[in-house]
Amino acid sequence: MDDPDCDPRALAATYRRFDLVNRLVSAWGHLYRTRVRPELRALGRPARVLDLGCGGGDVVVRLAALARRDGLEVEWVGADPDARALDAARRRSRPGVRFTAQGSADLLAAGDAFDLVLSNHVLHHLDAGALRCFAEDSRALSRGAVLHADIARGRLAYGLYAVGIAPLAAGTFLRVDGLRSIRRSYRAPELAAALGPPWRVQTPAPFRVLAVARGRAPGGSADSRGAR
Repeated sequence: MDDPDCDPRALAATYRRFDLVNRLVSAWGHLYRTRVRPELRALGRPARVLDLGCGGGDVVVRLAALARRDGLEVEWVGADPDARALDAARRRSRPGVRFTAQGSADLLAAGDAFDLVLSNHVLHHLDAGALRCFAEDSRALSRGAVLHADIARGRLAYGLYAVGIAPLAAGTFLRVDGLRSIRRSYRAPELAAALGPPWRVQTPAPFRVLAVARGRAPGGSADSRGAR
């Protein structure tokens, strides 16, 4: 999928099926209930949330639907500099959700800030330098929590995914890219060492890692609250 010359039909099919795959493996339903919803309710006002590196947009659209069901007033922004991902994301557009072709540096240069910044399956795509920049930029963009969720590398995760993805993989990159992603991903101690303080790395669900920190954007609470 990272190859700019990859088959566009297979790429589009992959983005379409990410919605189901992420519902099955990414644990964002649990993270919404335990992390996102409490953070937004505690604000006591309308919120802005950024999905940084949103890909095809399925995670941010799902979270927006959950928040709307709970009566939370939120502006959701999905940002990704990849035009192919944004094309897929915009096909999922819903009221209250906006997609933009920007990376973290673009958003910072524009003076943007959010009450919560999150990402899904971004960290394992980044080398050491890019990982540190992404982590610091995400904190600079957030007045509140920062949540980066990813796959936890492991033989069992690899084997289960290789078998379980077969019914969905035809005509997509789901199998080859998914297995490559598991091989490139971190175990929790590795990610904690790569990020360093103030990041804390947790395992919110089987085969998952979650990097958590407080943002440092103006108006935030990084100095008064530790990462939870």
